Amino acid sequence: MSKILDRLAAGEVLVSDGATGTYLQANGLEPGGCPEEFNDTHPDVVRQMAANYFAAGSDMVETNTFGGSRYMLAKYGHGERVEELNRKGAQLAREAAPDGSFVLGSIGPTGEFLVPNGTATEEDMFEVFCEQVRGLVDGDVDAFCIETMSDLGETILAVKAAKETTDLPVIATMTYDRGPRGLFTMFGVTPVGAAQQLSAAGADIVGSNCGIKIEDMLEIIAQMRSATDRPILTHVNAGIPRIEDGAILYPDTPEHMASLMPKMVESGANIIGGCCGTGPDYVRAFVQAVRLG
Repeated sequence: MSKILDRLAAGEVLVSDGATGTYLQANGLEPGGCPEEFNDTHPDVVRQMAANYFAAGSDMVETNTFGGSRYMLAKYGHGERVEELNRKGAQLAREAAPDGSFVLGSIGPTGEFLVPNGTATEEDMFEVFCEQVRGLVDGDVDAFCIETMSDLGETILAVKAAKETTDLPVIATMTYDRGPRGLFTMFGVTPVGAAQQLSAAGADIVGSNCGIKIEDMLEIIAQMRSATDRPILTHVNAGIPRIEDGAILYPDTPEHMASLMPKMVESGANIIGGCCGTGPDYVRAFVQAVRLG
């Protein structure tokens, strides 16, 4: 059993990291640029990002590989560099990781739709995920975080790829919006449905990330907890962003989010962390809230 799963089984609440894109954009990533290319061209920035999150108290840090699939990298002309850029992303996080901490291989949506909604076959998408998984394994990740997903079919293929390629733990999280009928992904998946089906597909940890404010995330996590006994991870945005003078601003402060993290744990979360708009200062506040009171 993974040490991550051991610690969760012992009742420990683990703290993850904050945003990757927000950090890279503040450290030289041009608008529209390829974040994963930074693993090759700006390794010091990527390594320092991981180091900063670990120094803030993160038990685990994600790799800079969210868009590391062949489908996504091909849009930047890097479709043949999948295993290389994923391996380098994992190695940089590993180099910054203290003893006893964990590196999560980040796997985001491919940007393609499965047939009949799109042109990607299940076989092709499965192999695309396997390719990314192989690169992350070569870089020495401890687990995978399949995240920001909307399509349950795509998510399950990613879980299958990780499970059939390795024996490492798999986290799978989906992204929700609140509509007139409640909380659903873009493909109409409910939190309860996701928790049940991702657990059945073999995900070791399930959860939700991105997209909504922390008050709505509390409801999502409570619904997921009602439907599964698996550990639950949540990475929460710093509120809903707005644009002012061409800049993206996130309204929620570290103090506001940290004040609700104990309630997030009470709702069922076993791993807490930040998503868009959050940084090391948020992680420090989360650690204070759930560990030090």
